[in-house]
Amino acid sequence: MSPEAFGKVAVLFGGSSAERDVSLKSGNAVLAALRSKGVDAHAFDPAGRDLGDLKREGYARAFVILHGRGGEDGTVQGALELLGIPYTGSGVMASALGMDKWRTKLLWQGAGLPVPDYALLTADSDFGAVERQLGLPLFVKPANEGSSVGVTKVKAHGELPAAYAEAARHDPLVLAERFLSGGEYTVAILGKGDDMQALPAVKIEPATEFYDYEAKYLRNDTRYLCPAGLSAEAEAEMQFLALRAFRILGCRGWGRVDVLLDADHKPYLLEINTAPGMTDHSLVPMAARAAGIAFPDLCLKVLELAHVG
Repeated sequence: MSPEAFGKVAVLFGGSSAERDVSLKSGNAVLAALRSKGVDAHAFDPAGRDLGDLKREGYARAFVILHGRGGEDGTVQGALELLGIPYTGSGVMASALGMDKWRTKLLWQGAGLPVPDYALLTADSDFGAVERQLGLPLFVKPANEGSSVGVTKVKAHGELPAAYAEAARHDPLVLAERFLSGGEYTVAILGKGDDMQALPAVKIEPATEFYDYEAKYLRNDTRYLCPAGLSAEAEAEMQFLALRAFRILGCRGWGRVDVLLDADHKPYLLEINTAPGMTDHSLVPMAARAAGIAFPDLCLKVLELAHVG
């Protein structure tokens, strides 16, 4: 599509979730990229604007680069559906499911896809039994947050109750997950229907205890390997698994599937991001570069896939 064919484009970023700061960085990068390609793109922060302004001010498309609740969980997607404004990324149902790590796991398990062993936690859980079930170390996280907000790595007996309390501050639904030691990877997905493709895998090697918020956005010593150092067969298997996971949730447009390997190098699905980061530390732009897609062209491709319904 020519830049003029997109019409007036709103880049939705900021918002009021715990990931606002990351969204601001992502949104500014996308806005600059679209403008560099001649698109009539404008910043739009739903935290201070009425979404109805999109219709009143003649916006033809919306690039959704809101992260977390209120932007990645199906709510803004539903509003844009009602307004009849084409938007980027997954639709209402897939966005809502992808935000909920527990229900995502249930769907993947139901389809026969591998996920790490996990347990739901409550204040009344038998924390000792959970430790015995999953082993140590293990991870505790809120089910409906991203960017590692509220995540704790539990390494010693007796630490689980405090980790649960920290996660529960962010969401009443809390997960404990088995630690897998074979490495962390991510696979970006781009396209829709039969044209959907998995981009090259990226291996993540944080210098911190795990890939937490600081390692993702603030530090410069996290290593990202792309090529990921996998055999051609192992990478193809990981990409195939990520595509299946993406399609099973009904996702479209673009996204990112995170994968863990166990000690025997078997892949397991960790979670999905339906509006991934687009900052200078982000993984989708990195994978796109490895596939020969420059950042401005990536943003244009995502915008081309905007839809209603």
